[in-house]
Amino acid sequence: MTTKKPLTIAVSALNTIDSPGPGIAVIRALREAPSFDCRIIGLAYESLEPGIFMHDLVDKTYHIPYPSAGIDTLFERLEYIHEKEKLDVIIPNFDAELYPFIRLEKRLHEMGIATFLPELEQFEERHKVNLNEFGKKYGINVPKSKVYFELSELQNVGKSFDYPLLVKGKYYDAYVAYNLEQVKSYYHRIIAKWGSPVVVQEFVHGTEFNVTGLGDGHGNTIAAVPMRKQYITDKGKAWGGVSIADKKMLALTNSFISQTKWRGGFELELMKDKKGDFYLLEINPRMPAWIYLSVGVGQNIPEALVNMALGKKVEPFKDYKVGKMFVRYSWDMIVDIEEFQQISTSGEL
Repeated sequence: MTTKKPLTIAVSALNTIDSPGPGIAVIRALREAPSFDCRIIGLAYESLEPGIFMHDLVDKTYHIPYPSAGIDTLFERLEYIHEKEKLDVIIPNFDAELYPFIRLEKRLHEMGIATFLPELEQFEERHKVNLNEFGKKYGINVPKSKVYFELSELQNVGKSFDYPLLVKGKYYDAYVAYNLEQVKSYYHRIIAKWGSPVVVQEFVHGTEFNVTGLGDGHGNTIAAVPMRKQYITDKGKAWGGVSIADKKMLALTNSFISQTKWRGGFELELMKDKKGDFYLLEINPRMPAWIYLSVGVGQNIPEALVNMALGKKVEPFKDYKVGKMFVRYSWDMIVDIEEFQQISTSGEL
């Protein structure tokens, strides 16, 4: 029996909270990958990200600076981590951190660290603020939306949109507003957290669906798993979902990948109206928090992404199991205060 040389893979988004990041789900998938063994290095922004203390999943964790600190600051920290850990692959999982990692991709490659991320142009054109143009360019139904930079511009929002409407942050958060006062309240909440602008989007009545997948950067679909949300939190996050068979969703996904030549993981957030038509609400340029469902249906997307990052040939998945559900839950970990103090003071655990 041959032993596989373990890969050292750094993964971010360890915040398994009520609005969870994808990191722990990605790590669970990597731990179950049959094609390699792995040592997992966690990349954390806050000292209370639960994944830091999940020692059965994460071998060691390092603090990294927020994207607002600048690309050079991040690169210096990654150089330090690489010197200690000899990283093979980095998988960033937050929208807001993808821009600096995309910019650093060449420098990381020169250090011997692989990534598999969207091209900068792909990342920029799928932004919420550009969704109208994206839909026109690629022939995809999208809800009407408009970008607002100042509170005063929202005074006449009711003339452009019918209530209810959606108020969204440029990276995260979406709120349903039923009147102008709620619009203003959500504007202040989003601006305080994510900065300007906010996006106001037409509210499409229907059923929510999602697709997660993987594109090879040449227009080919390597993986695609559609899911219907079964339980949604007050923050709009899927707390339960089931894999489904839907030819329309898969055709839309294949069209998205083939036209954009998408490179890397992604999630399409869709709404199916009463006529059966799908509207694209958002394109998340990374794997979603429910990515572990892909393992359950027979398409280990994080494993395939790592192999593609390393330049290995990955055959497209042909099918998946329908009717597999994920049900998210929470539990309390008991950890020593010394561990929290250590990650808080030294930036390592």
